[in-house]
Amino acid sequence: MSMTDPVADMLTRIRNALGRGYPAVDVPASTLKRDIAGILKNEGFIVDFGPVSDVPHPTLRLRLRYLREGESVIKGLKRISKPGKRVYIGHRDIPVVMGGIGIAILSTPKGVMTGQQSRREHVGGEIMCTVW
Repeated sequence: MSMTDPVADMLTRIRNALGRGYPAVDVPASTLKRDIAGILKNEGFIVDFGPVSDVPHPTLRLRLRYLREGESVIKGLKRISKPGKRVYIGHRDIPVVMGGIGIAILSTPKGVMTGQQSRREHVGGEIMCTVW
């Protein structure tokens, strides 16, 4: 199976695992996905992530975060820029997600960062997804 959009695949795997209440989800590893997982961890959307050693292909395991009632911390994930339609924005046009509750994740010339960071750094880029 050829995968045309690995980021969308990662978001879908997270969405599906949350829907089933799984404690963790495995995604094929890449530098971009590791950077996205790092942001999700720093922003408190996941507990932790790391490489999985007992599988043949490079894989990342994301430990999902739930509230005490078993409700997921992540309410939604949305892919914005897609392989067929890339979406680039300047630092002034970065959206505020869910009134500031959520985050936008951008790929910028200075690396992968949140919308808030890229506003601070005055750098725009490709808006990959939003998480709330």
